[in-house]
Amino acid sequence: MSDAPTVPYWHLFVGADGVSRQTRCRMTRFEMQAIQPEAAPQWQGEKHHDGMTVMVTVLPVGWVGAWHENPKPQWIIPLSGRWFVEAMDGLRVEMGPGDISFGEDQGCAERDGGKGHLSGTVGEEPAVLMLVQFDTPRGETTPCRFA
Repeated sequence: MSDAPTVPYWHLFVGADGVSRQTRCRMTRFEMQAIQPEAAPQWQGEKHHDGMTVMVTVLPVGWVGAWHENPKPQWIIPLSGRWFVEAMDGLRVEMGPGDISFGEDQGCAERDGGKGHLSGTVGEEPAVLMLVQFDTPRGETTPCRFA
């Protein structure tokens, strides 16, 4: 059997200084098991049993959102097109299909007229994103907590 996989993702979080930051993380907690007794075993990652809201959003070509915090902790999965996220520390990350981001920048301190992050589309096509929002925030918001 092959080694357990690792899956990269970006984590947008708030540092102790109140500034949003992004860091590259890896999910590593996978177990080989069947999702149902009849199914062949597959690598499954850590599960969360909080209430969740799932939606698809389409960012038009040229769309740029004003500085804002994510409304709730949320996974953002690009389905098509490209988009960017710029944290308060200045790191700008561009993502497209195959990339994953976890937005958890609630509670930032305002700095230079903005707080949270800036985001927008990249290129000449809309960015189609799937959002999986946690209905309740978690107490722990340390970077790379989904390792």
